[in-house]
Amino acid sequence: MLDTVRESSTLRRTLHQRGLRMTPQRQLVLDAVRALGHATPEQICAQVQRAAPAVNITTVYRTLDLMERIGLVRHTHLGHGAPTYSEQEHRHVHLVCHSCGAVTETPTDLMDDLAERLRTETDFELDPSHVALSGICRACRDTAPDELT
Repeated sequence: MLDTVRESSTLRRTLHQRGLRMTPQRQLVLDAVRALGHATPEQICAQVQRAAPAVNITTVYRTLDLMERIGLVRHTHLGHGAPTYSEQEHRHVHLVCHSCGAVTETPTDLMDDLAERLRTETDFELDPSHVALSGICRACRDTAPDELT
């Protein structure tokens, strides 16, 4: 509870420093992102609408855009659909199963060797916390016919 109050105060202060004000809708969107972990704007909107039915998807998109610009949330594309949003500090590599759609997480240090090679060979700085890798999870691999694996 204390962390939520502290984070709300941080959000209020950050908005105020940028000439913006804290609104109940902004707080509800941030609360939804935190509660859901990874969520599409539509999922966030549904969560927000439980407390405030009048909040629409446009408000959610605008709020997510603002919060991403000020560094409170980040988005990741886990596939061809809508991006998913999570808190800025929520850093990991996403592993997305082609077969069942399951999304799991692994630490970003798994990408250290690749990041170093990219930096050395191409002068490219990888953001491993913004990566989704596609493949087949163990459960699907174990139940799939041999010709699919």
